[in-house]
Amino acid sequence: MRKLLSVLLAGAFIVSAAGALSACNRTEASGIEKKVEAAATMTEDELIAEAAKETGKFVAYGNSSRIVDAMEGFVAKYGTQLNLSSSNAAASKQTDTEIFTLIDTESKASSNTQNASMVLIQDSASLDLYRTSTDLFYNYVPASLGSNISESDKVPLAQQYINKLFMWNNQGSDVPEFSNVWELTEDTYKDKIFFKSPKSEQVNMNFLIMLTGEEWSGKLEDAYLALNNTAADDVGSGKKYENYGYKWISEFIANCNFSINSDTTMAQNLSKPENAGRMGLFVLSKLRDDSVLTENLQVAAWNEGSDNNYVKIEPFAGFMYALYAQLASHGPRPYTAMLFINYLMTAEGFAPWASLGGYSSNSSIPVTEGDSELSFWRDNLVFEDGKYIISVKTKVEDYINGLLK
Repeated sequence: MRKLLSVLLAGAFIVSAAGALSACNRTEASGIEKKVEAAATMTEDELIAEAAKETGKFVAYGNSSRIVDAMEGFVAKYGTQLNLSSSNAAASKQTDTEIFTLIDTESKASSNTQNASMVLIQDSASLDLYRTSTDLFYNYVPASLGSNISESDKVPLAQQYINKLFMWNNQGSDVPEFSNVWELTEDTYKDKIFFKSPKSEQVNMNFLIMLTGEEWSGKLEDAYLALNNTAADDVGSGKKYENYGYKWISEFIANCNFSINSDTTMAQNLSKPENAGRMGLFVLSKLRDDSVLTENLQVAAWNEGSDNNYVKIEPFAGFMYALYAQLASHGPRPYTAMLFINYLMTAEGFAPWASLGGYSSNSSIPVTEGDSELSFWRDNLVFEDGKYIISVKTKVEDYINGLLK
C-alpha cells in the first residue's frame, strides 16, 4: 500500500487508474450517485423500505473497533425490518491500509454480494486521493443533520473527531510546566517525550506534515519570537530549515522517545509514579481506561494557572483528526449503508464513542461531561487538512523519515 501511495503521489496513478477501471466497474459504481440523490428526499420509512429490498451481506469496515458495537446496535434497531442478523451483517476493525486494499480488491470481484458497503476511515490525505482518483468511495450526508453539521465536515463526511494531546506525569518535584511548544525542543526534554513513531502511525505523520504549511509555520514563528525575543538564524531560504515548521519538527523529533508503540501502553506507563516528570503526546480517550492512573496525568490544554484559567499552549496543545464515513461504491447494500450512516450520526449510533475524547460532528450531540466542546479544541489544536497533506506528502514525509533513521 505504501508503494501504491508513492505511485499515486508521483502523479502516475491518476492516469493508470483511469485505464485500469473496467467499464463494468464504472457502470456498477455509477448507480450509487442516483441512489444517494434519491435518498436525500426520502423519509426514514422510505429509506428502510429501499434497504429492505437489498440482498447480499451488509459489511462495514472501520478504523475504530467500536464500529463493531455500533453495528450490533444498528442490527438490534433495524434488523427485523431489514432481515439483518449477526449471520449476514458484520463490522470489523481494519487499519486504513487494510481498508483501502480490501475495497480495491472487492471492486474487482465477479460478484459483490460479500463486499463492504460502508467504511469509517481515519487517514484524510489518502482518502482524498482515493476519492479524487478512483470510483471506490462515495460521499453521503444525511439530510436529517440539517444545520447541525458544519459545511467543512460534509465532504468527506466527518462522523467524529479524536484528539491527541500533550500530557505529563504530575507526580514528584520535577513536574513539567510549559506554555510554548518550543520549550519541548530544549535539552531538558531530551528522551522524555513519548510519541508513537510517525513511521507506524499515519495520523502522527499527518500532524507533523500540517506544521509545514503556511498557517502553522507562521504560528510557530510567532511562538518562537514570543519565547526567544528574536528570530531564528537557521530558518529561511537557503538556510538549514525552510520554515519554522521544519525547524520545530526536527528539534521535537530529536527529543522524542519512540520506544512505546501503543497509545494505551503510553498512557498506562506514563501514569505510573516512577515516570514522574515524563510527557507524552497521545489520545485523550485513553484516560477512560481503568488501567490508567488518571489522577497522575495532567492534560496540557487543561492546566490551570494561578488565576484558575487554562494556560494556553502556544500555538497548539496537540492535534485533532476525524473518522470519515463513506459509502463503498461497489457494495451490495447502498441504501442499508446510508441508513447505517444516518444511525451513526445520531446520539444512539454515536453511543459507542460517546465518552472522554470522542466528539461527534453533529453539534446536537453533547460532549461527555467534564470534556471540552469541539469549538474549544478548534482554538487549541492542529486540525488535519487532507488536501494540504497530500499536496506535500512525498516531500515532507521523506524529510521526516530521514530524521527518524
